Order: sequence, then C-alpha cells, then structure tokens
Amino acid sequence: MSSFISKLEALRERFEEVGQQIMQPEVVSDAKRFSKLSKEYKDLEKITDQFKIYQKLTTDIAGAKELIANEKDEDLREMAKEELNELSPKLEEVEAVIKELLIPKDPNDSRNIILEVRGGTGGDEAAIFAGDLFRMYQRYIERMGWRLSVLDYTEGSTGGYKEIVCKVEGEDVYGKLKFESGVHRVQRVPVTESQGRVHTSAASVAVLPEAEEVDIDLNMGDIRVDTFQSSGAGGQSVNTTYSAIRLTHIPSGLVVSCQDERSQLKNKERALGVLRSRLYEIELRKQNEAISSQRKTMVGSGDRSDKIRTYNYPQSRVTDHRIGYTVYNLPSVMEGEIGDFIEQLRIAENAEKMKEGEAL
Repeated sequence: MSSFISKLEALRERFEEVGQQIMQPEVVSDAKRFSKLSKEYKDLEKITDQFKIYQKLTTDIAGAKELIANEKDEDLREMAKEELNELSPKLEEVEAVIKELLIPKDPNDSRNIILEVRGGTGGDEAAIFAGDLFRMYQRYIERMGWRLSVLDYTEGSTGGYKEIVCKVEGEDVYGKLKFESGVHRVQRVPVTESQGRVHTSAASVAVLPEAEEVDIDLNMGDIRVDTFQSSGAGGQSVNTTYSAIRLTHIPSGLVVSCQDERSQLKNKERALGVLRSRLYEIELRKQNEAISSQRKTMVGSGDRSDKIRTYNYPQSRVTDHRIGYTVYNLPSVMEGEIGDFIEQLRIAENAEKMKEGEAL
C-alpha cells in the first residue's frame, strides 16, 4: 500500500506543479502546450480530490480503531465499531475509484468527434440500416445532452443513407463513442423482400477524434477546392447557390464534402475540420497498430474491417463480438440505449490495461 500512497503523493505534487505552469504567460501563449497541460490538470484534479477523501477516511478509520482498542466506555466503543463498519466499505470504494483513475487515459477521450455512418454490403437494405444506426446514435446523443450537427449526407434510393457525416460535441464524446468504430451487421427481413426471407446486411461506423489546428498542420497548397450546389432540404437559397464545398487532399487522396451551411465559407471551415480529423486518425492508426493486436477492445486503431456487432431482429438480439456480450432488447438498443455496451467495453478495456501492468 505504501507504493500506492507514494504514487498519489507524487501525482498531487505534479497537480500543484501543473497548476503553477498553466498560469505562466509563456505557457498561455503556446496554444498546444496550454491545451495539453490543461487536460493534464483536469485529470490530476479528479485523482487529487479522491485522494483527499481517501486520506480523511483512513484518518477516521485509524481514530475509530484506536477508540475501540483503548476506550473503557462500552457505549463509545460500540459507536466506534459502527463507524468503522460504515467507513471501511467507503474506503474500498474510493480506493477502487482511484485505481481506475490511475489507468492511463486515451489522450483523445475528451475530444469531440466526427461520426461517419456508411451503408455497406446489402444494397438498399444496407442504406436503410445505416439510417437506423444513425437514428440510434442520435437518440443516444440526445440522452447524453451532446450536440449533433450534420455535415454531409447521401440518401439511399429507398430510404436511409448511403453515407452520413456529422460532428458531435460534448463532454468525453470520443471516450464514449470510440467503441462504435467498426462493421455493424443486421439480420432481418428487409422491407424490399417479398418472400419473407431473412437477409444479412452491414454498415460501417467511423468515430474520428476531432483534430485541432495545432494537431495537423494543413498546407492549403495541397488541397483542391471545388464548389457545387447543395442537395436535399435547406430552402431555395441553399439549392440554387454553389455553397457546398468539396475538398481533395492531393497527397493522401482523401475527399471531404460539406453542404450543411448556407455559407460557402462555413462549409469550407467544417470540411477542413473533417479533413484534419481523418488525417489525424491515420496518424493514430499507425501509433496504435502494435497494441491493437493485443487488446481486443481497442478501437483507436481505426480498423473498421472487423465485424464488431450483430443486430438480429427475429430474435431481438444484439451481440458485441469483441467481448461476447449479448442482450435481448433490440428495440430499446435501436432507440439509443447503448450505454450498457459502452460500459461493458470500457470495463473490458480497463481490465486488459490492468492485466498488462499499465496501472496499479
């Protein structure tokens, strides 16, 4: 336990040190350094607050034990025993919280995201399923109190979306939704099926941490900018002006479109944001290749070729294949109740990290 306390004492010292640093003018003027230190300060503050609670509980427990050992008055000794019975479980709970906080965090967890949903194999039914998945995420985002804004979309010929791209803003958005990246498979009778046979279709989901300008230095000379008329709802002025933007990043071949805003300038800014995030994800994928092969719940690699979840409508079953977790409440899941999956994946990933010796 002494090493545990030593670790916490060192982190408290670091917390105070970072608190001093973020007030220095040279740090405030350096956007990248200030952002990094501010995130570190916020994380350390959570640990330091819990450490204060932990210290008070250990002091109170020591006092109760001393009273039990030395007090002659039986009533006071009984009161001390009751207090000890209350405090000991609380100490265990705080210790568990601290140990979880000590697990190395993904530095991108606190970021906003670019969410992309695309219909895969299965034709029209895949596009319809992509639309169902997007609605599922919309519901979950509403529950979390986050903000969603659609950037670009292509509708399917019989409903849903061939692809839809949006931005999600809020607290720890990437930390929650990063587990959704991958291929989602659906098994059901399509609305277009006249024989009543169950078909299997798929849609892919990409969750990209939003990149900041300090993360990716874009050279505008490497980007071709094209304008075109927006499609879909938005009013007459949207459909008759060339406000939509298509960016082509020549070195990587990445193409990004945005047609949500009436302003060409705003669409360009948003498209640049998506482009930065896609380039940032490519860098993350390179960094995470080594550990992703060892940790089955790791999705930061951006590998979207693996089937991660199956939605079986005849059995009302949803199964996450990474951790073998199954529920039989598919209608609720499709209404955005995916918190259980996210929590189970988070627990599994933390367990893997602790097993690898990355935490106390």
